[in-house]
Amino acid sequence: MNLADLNKVALAMVTPGKGILAADESSGTIKKRFDAIKVESTEENRRDYREMLFRSTEAMSKYVSGVILYDETIWQNAKDGTPLIKLIEQSGAIPGIKVDEGTQALPQCPGELVTVGLDKLAERLKKYYERGARFAKWRAVIDIGSGIPSMTAISVNAHALARYAALCQAAQIVPIVEPEVLMDGDHDIDRCYDVTQRVLNKTFQELRIQRVELEGMVLKPNMAISGKKCGKQASVDEVAEKTVRLLKACVPAAVPGIAFLSGGQSDEEATAHLNAMNRIGGLPSSLPWRLTFSYGRALQAAPQKAWSGKAENIAAGQRAFTHRARMNALASKGEWETGLEKKVA
Repeated sequence: MNLADLNKVALAMVTPGKGILAADESSGTIKKRFDAIKVESTEENRRDYREMLFRSTEAMSKYVSGVILYDETIWQNAKDGTPLIKLIEQSGAIPGIKVDEGTQALPQCPGELVTVGLDKLAERLKKYYERGARFAKWRAVIDIGSGIPSMTAISVNAHALARYAALCQAAQIVPIVEPEVLMDGDHDIDRCYDVTQRVLNKTFQELRIQRVELEGMVLKPNMAISGKKCGKQASVDEVAEKTVRLLKACVPAAVPGIAFLSGGQSDEEATAHLNAMNRIGGLPSSLPWRLTFSYGRALQAAPQKAWSGKAENIAAGQRAFTHRARMNALASKGEWETGLEKKVA
């Protein structure tokens, strides 16, 4: 393992003013997104849609540091025969790959899940590296509800995340470590804070036990935020303040950067929260790690709607994608403001 090279890639992934495009929706998830815009989820349509994003020259070269791909996409070619992964490389962004194989029910823990996919992962990583992937992603899912999460769910998911991260580094691939505490419930921001603190502490404990080099990874956490069904939604400033406090308490300074997941926030909420956190850090940032985005829905909902499966809408889809990418790039430097949204709209 060459840690200097891993660190170089990790730092490039969190370049100030850039963030990560999560385009790694599984076939089931992308079908849901396509159903919403009345597009059939065929291999060709999925290819055309993602090709549209990767050919958005301005967005990809100026605002996107890396792209997380789904297995299908990393082997696909564009309409003209160019491998999609080459389009990403040509734009200057780094290709990455989602390697987990989804979740399964956790025995003896009703309503809780564990992420699977460690078997044969070492061989798969080798193939992905040869194809050009330089980072990977694995998502653990922790739900908040009555009596959950259990310590069991937190432990097994943290253990699997660390196993995955160690295998990645051995394959010269930077692991994105993603322990997601879901925002689906009716819990308030303080409950989210407490659970996320337990999850992050356990995750970093496991990473240390399994000798993962923190300088060669990127953390992809949720923010400290109110559950969607909570009657009292925390303000932008409260989310930013509590999230930064939480990260300072749990994330070692050796980690090069933190790229947040949007987790079902609206496009603008995800941008506003990231912006407020970077304002707290100040410029130059007083925080030990860079804070940026690794958004899926919050970058893609607008371009999906604009495109709606029609070739004549490709330019409109690319404009929508470029706008969202630019807004989040500004937020990653604390330079975004609401007025910028209206101007373009």
